[in-house]
Formats: sequence, structure tokens, C-alpha cells
Amino acid sequence: MSSATPTSGPPPVRRLSLAGVLRLRRPSEIWFKPALSSVAAVAPPNLLLLALGRLDLAMYTMAGSLCALYAHNRPYAARARTLAWVVLGMIGGLAVALVTASLTREAVVLVAVGALLAAVQKALCDATRVGPPGNVVLTFISSAALFVPQTLGQVPGHLALAVAAGLWAWLVGMAPALVRPHGPERRATAQALNAAAAYAAAHGTAPARAADHAPARAAGYAAVQAAWQTLLALPSTGARATTRHALERLVVRAEVALAAPADTDPERLRAWARALRGDGRIPRTGDAPGDRDELLGVDAERAARPAPLWQRLGPLTPIAARTALGCALAGYASLALGIGRPYWALVTAAALYQANLTLTWSRAVQRVVGNLAGVLLFAAIVPLAHLGQVLLVLCCLAFNFGAEALITRNYWLGSVCVTPMALLVTEFAGYQAPGELMTERAVDTLVGALVGFLAAVVVTNRRAGNRVEQAVTAADRAREHAARLLAEPVPDPGAMEAARRGLAAALTDLRATADGAAGEWWGRALPQERVVLAERSGHRTLAEAVRRQAPRPDRDAGTRTEDVRP
Repeated sequence: MSSATPTSGPPPVRRLSLAGVLRLRRPSEIWFKPALSSVAAVAPPNLLLLALGRLDLAMYTMAGSLCALYAHNRPYAARARTLAWVVLGMIGGLAVALVTASLTREAVVLVAVGALLAAVQKALCDATRVGPPGNVVLTFISSAALFVPQTLGQVPGHLALAVAAGLWAWLVGMAPALVRPHGPERRATAQALNAAAAYAAAHGTAPARAADHAPARAAGYAAVQAAWQTLLALPSTGARATTRHALERLVVRAEVALAAPADTDPERLRAWARALRGDGRIPRTGDAPGDRDELLGVDAERAARPAPLWQRLGPLTPIAARTALGCALAGYASLALGIGRPYWALVTAAALYQANLTLTWSRAVQRVVGNLAGVLLFAAIVPLAHLGQVLLVLCCLAFNFGAEALITRNYWLGSVCVTPMALLVTEFAGYQAPGELMTERAVDTLVGALVGFLAAVVVTNRRAGNRVEQAVTAADRAREHAARLLAEPVPDPGAMEAARRGLAAALTDLRATADGAAGEWWGRALPQERVVLAERSGHRTLAEAVRRQAPRPDRDAGTRTEDVRP
């Protein structure tokens, strides 16, 4: 280990920066899938209600239909389970909201219940890592339902509509499996290969300044970890096991590239990634037939059970407290201003809360810009929508597609479509004065963003520093374990691979934890030097493990393919 003291990382960000907040990114590789799924899930129930003259019930069917937005990055076996839980969570939140609305019309009570629901939804979505759109859609539905007059006798029928639409959304989400059953895992593997290739290429252009490539390396390890999580969610036996093992070998090569970029050909990794598009054969990596040493560690990872849910919820207590307080205060501020839809302010606050204050500030700016631009778009489109209910429904579907298609470019761009869609949905039950509707939405957006962000500033996350210490300790232990195995004359291949992946996972978690803590304000100083040392020594150990266990090369590895069809 080098005796030189590493330079401490930058101090936590404490200024309200606008740099890059509104910058557009490249669209998601599968941006069209959630967009099309959303339309396919929402359109049939809405058009059926339109034909029956009961468009006022569309809010309940949309509760189930919007579940189709989730789990597009998961293998289909895991997606089936995730979508089922999302539907149950949506129905549960809706049931609480409808029962509460049927028992009281006190706005103060309704806002309090909405804030508590938002906090629970935020904590559960973050703990289970359900992925985008996270808690926002759940909170939007449950908060809006709180302010719709109900009777207890109506609740079962309304919930039945949501359940029926949720079942349809589940079918829509699973339908692509009929066409490309291995699509999610192939995409995850390709993303890992491309991320590793990007790091190897950057390292090759300026190897003497490897520290400058730390973001690319962190992104590469994050993509590799995501790929492993995707592959480990697949069945371990049966016909799909052959495909899984072939993809595992490619992810191993991405790991090798990250640990030893100087010995990597980035173009070969990119060629493998391109070959994974479509339904062609999976490319070979050059393994000798039957050579499974590098996959022995996978079995150990697959056997490891995730931490219990209550343990994952513990670190999220500050975020949940921020959500509850911010949503409640935003709703009450809206009530104090005399606005009839305080749930708009509540949902705005709920949408702000990210992993740390810096990201929360960025989301607040994006939300305000997107919503205000969306109000202006609504003003332009509302005359067309008022020509008839058919056009009203079609406009909502168009904005639904636009929101999901654009939101991966930047959150504010998606919000430009979400806002007019939400405003048009309020007209399903009857005509609304556009001027009043636009004014209330603009005011609620500003109130929700301001009050919600102030609540985030007040509720500090003082556990962030402790989690960094724990992550450093975990990374050090993983490195020491791998180093002990490397010191053995002939380490067990399975144990060595499990240790290597454990170290890679620990370093990925350390970087994510350190980045999250650096974005918190008012916290104690972070152990920057310990983080730098842990990362530096950990990646050196990874590189040594790669050199020790480097697979045997195959001269035709760049062009040969596994005889595996999806």
C-alpha cells in the first residue's frame, strides 16, 4: 500500500447550484417501452368508461393502469412478482384513501393521512428498490382519492375497478415476454459491457491520470452490479439456465475490464454488447468448453439472502420523516391559501425527496420548471380538449405517452407532459374553468416545492456519516478477505470468485454511500481520506484477483457465439 496520504475529497455541497439541473440527457435505451405500456394499459379502461358514459370513474381504473409503468428493467419472472406487489401496494393505498374519504371530509385530517401515506410509500419503494417511477405515482393516486367524496358503500366497487385495471396492467407488463423473453437480462448485460468499455477506453487515452476516470469506473461497477442483480433473479434451473450462464460469462468479462482496463480491448466489449441486441446468439467469451471456474462464485451470491425489510427501512427514517413533514406542511399551506386541491401541493412535495439534499434541490427546480411549462401547454391544448370527451381522452393518452417518453431525458421535460395530463384528468368528472385550474396548479406547485424543500432542510440526515463509516469498514473487510485468499498458494476458485464479487459489491456500495452523504447539508465531516484509501486499495486487490484468475484467451473469441437462443 502506498504510504502517501490521499487527498481528501470535496466537502459536502452546501450551495444551491443550478448548473446542469435542466440539462438534457440521452434517452433511455427502452424509453418507448414504458410509454407504450402506459398507453396500452390506460386506453382500454378509459375508452370503455367513455363508451358507458362513466368517465367520472376513470380515476379508479387509472390507479390500476398506471402500475404498468413499473419493473421494465427486470427479468420477466421477477417482473411478474414485482408488478403483483406494485398492484397490491397501489390498491392498499387507494383503499386507505377511499375509506378515509368516506369517514371524514375534514381537510386537515385528509392532508395528515395523505402525508403519512406518502411517507410509507416513499420508504417502501426505496427499501425495495422498485425503481422508477417510485412512490410518486402511488402518492398521486392515494392523495387525489382522499379529496373525492365517497361513501362506504361505494368503496368496494371503486376498488374492484382498480383491481381489474391492475390485472390488465400486469398482463400489459408481461406481454413482451412472448416476443423477447430474455430481453431485460440481455440489455442489462450489454449495459455492463458498454460501461466497462467506456472506462477501459478512457483509461487507455490517459492512463497516467487514472484518478480522473473515477466516475467512469464507478458507473461501470454500478452497471455490473445491476447486471448481476438481474441475472441472479433468473431461475437457476431449466431451459433458461443455459442462457443465464452464457450472459454471466459476459458480465465476468466486464468485471475483468474494470479491474484491469490496461489489458482490455474496449472494441471487443462493445462488439459483444451489440451482439446482444435483438434475438441473435449470445457471443462467446473464449472460455474453454466446460470451464466454469469463474461462475462458481455465482452460486454463493445466489444463496445469499437479502437483508430483512425492516433492516432496509431503518436507514430511510430521515427520508420518510422529511416526506411526512414536507407533505403535511405543503398541504396545510395550500389550504391556508384557500386552494381547493391541496393534494397537488402534497404530491409536489412528495416528488422532491431524493437520496440527499443536493439531489432534492435539483428535483425541486426541475419540478417547478416542468410544471409551470406544463401549465402553459395546458392553456394551449385545452380548447381542443373541450371539443368533446373523445378528444379529452385522446389528449390525455398523448400526454401520457409523452411523459414516459421524455422523462428519461430530464425530469422537468417529462413534467411538461405530466402536468397537462393531470389537469385534463380533473375534467373527466365535468367541466373545469381553465383559468382557475391553471392558477391553482401553478400556486400549488410553488407552495409544494418551497415548503417541501424547507422541510428537507430542517430534517437533517445525520446518519449519513455513520453509513459511510460502515461502508468503509465493509469494503476493508471484503478487501482483507480477498487478500487472504490471494496469499494462498492455490486458492479455491469458487471462494476466490465469491470474494472478488463481494469486494466489487462493497466498493460499489461505498461509492454510492459516499456520494449520497456528500450531498447532505449540516452533517459532520465525512472520512474522505478513509474512503479514498479504501477505494484505492480495494481496486488494487481486484486487479490482482483478475491477474490471478484471468480466463484462458480464445483466438476467435471476438467472433464466435454461444449456441444459445433466447
